[in-house]
Amino acid sequence: MVFIYFLLAAAVTVFAAIKLSQYADVISEKSAMGGMMVGTLLLAGATSLPEISTSFSAAAIGNADIAVGNMIGSNLFNLFILAGFDLLLNRRRMLERASKDHTYSSLLGIFLTVLLLLALWLRTDVTVLGIGLDALAIGITYIVGMLIINKLPNLDTIDMDDEPVDAKAPKNPSAHLSPKHAGIRFAIVAVIIMAAGTALSITGDEIAVVTGIGSSFVGSFLVAAATSLPEAISVFVALRLSNVNMAVGAVLGSNIFNMVILALSDPIYVEGSILAEVSGANFIIASAVLVMSLLVMFSLYRPKSASTWAYSVPSILVILLYFVASYLNFTY
Repeated sequence: MVFIYFLLAAAVTVFAAIKLSQYADVISEKSAMGGMMVGTLLLAGATSLPEISTSFSAAAIGNADIAVGNMIGSNLFNLFILAGFDLLLNRRRMLERASKDHTYSSLLGIFLTVLLLLALWLRTDVTVLGIGLDALAIGITYIVGMLIINKLPNLDTIDMDDEPVDAKAPKNPSAHLSPKHAGIRFAIVAVIIMAAGTALSITGDEIAVVTGIGSSFVGSFLVAAATSLPEAISVFVALRLSNVNMAVGAVLGSNIFNMVILALSDPIYVEGSILAEVSGANFIIASAVLVMSLLVMFSLYRPKSASTWAYSVPSILVILLYFVASYLNFTY
């Protein structure tokens, strides 16, 4: 029965994520917030709600590997999603069309991942007011980084929100809503997603026990993939609606937000510093996230590629790295 409950929770998450993206698109089109801002802040925060409930629940029951592995694995899976859609739609050159301002959030995500790798390598069990020093450093870096990003200049030479609308893009079923009503429905659906995330955490932990598969693998891949379903669906729906900046922003913003959730999981885990307790397999996944993030940043900032093949190379490498990291983690 635990597998059925897991699948039901995942199904609820998928349905809610579709509605979430539609409401976010309305807000980006009808309010002062553009696609990039809605994707990086609003949609990224909402689609990360399953990760919040999953990691917090796992930390509360003392399962550090699922709490941490869920966050790192979600970041890995999010980049895999982005590269996968970019490869499938390589003629549209999604990452070339996206605002170069996404480079800022990409850089912050890379820096946070470096701090995570240092924490996993050093394994310092030093706490400040019950919070691990490493988790505290990640949380403070996020706050400072976001403040700096808000003051940095625009990197685009044209207004990316004025890009031509794809004539083949389907009409948003929620397009008739006002920004206010879309915002209310967005908040309601976000709560539903958070509840489904809690169910995914509990059933994922039970699956780890029933199957005998290590908590690190379950956390990094099974639960991480399930809790990343909102990001996957959000990217798909945003691209269907021809909102490229919202799609890219949802993934990069979610990856940054996930690092904060990881830091906030530390005080809930009462058995010490959470990053000092996890399996060494998480270092493999975090290393893959770092390399994949660098490839995505390169794709965002590089000049226009001469051919479709040259454009696709970074996304191909990201997908290959995902499968290599999966294999290494499973055999660790």
